[in-house]
Amino acid sequence: MIGASLLWVGWFGFNAGSNLESNGTTALAFVNTFVATAAATLGWMFTEWLVKGKPSLLGMISGAVAGLVAITPASGFAGPMGSIVLGLVAGAVCFIFCAFVKPKVGYDDALDVFGVHCIGGIIGAIATGIVVAPYLGGTGITDYIKNPGSASPGDYDMTAQVLIQAKNVAFTLLWSGIGSAILYKFVDLIIGLRATKQAELEGLDISDHGERAYN
Repeated sequence: MIGASLLWVGWFGFNAGSNLESNGTTALAFVNTFVATAAATLGWMFTEWLVKGKPSLLGMISGAVAGLVAITPASGFAGPMGSIVLGLVAGAVCFIFCAFVKPKVGYDDALDVFGVHCIGGIIGAIATGIVVAPYLGGTGITDYIKNPGSASPGDYDMTAQVLIQAKNVAFTLLWSGIGSAILYKFVDLIIGLRATKQAELEGLDISDHGERAYN
């Protein structure tokens, strides 16, 4: 809980600080980072409560991280209400991936990095094209060719922007996926990717470091 809280505080600097100056966009990114993360925490909590019969602190923390990831692309452009909806969706969907998709597919992800960061990032990146729409409370997208320096709300094309966001997500997945697969293969050939079953049962702190981390 302490670590997640510190992460949340640090993320304000990540999102709001990325504007590199103190103005309205900075304030908007700060507010969106707060409300989207709070909403994602609730989204995960209520979904877990509905499915499992009780919420958990670990789940709420995971939901908060999912919200931080999801709101980052849109933090300086979405309206607060759009950010809240985005957070609720991200928290619920990320829970579903961690609780159901991971066991079903069987991929090895002890820290739910894929279910929280990857899925949350995909949701946030694609949904940016939706929540930035001026008629949904967003700021629109500045056209630096036709109208430099300001967004033109009347000209915003949500469908076109969502397609742009989706193409960028697809390119990022291919680039990172293929690149990671190549690097993982090299590591597997040189030192191996996974510890043995015996080492896992004994504890990696002992097998890898020769000392016990926890009693």
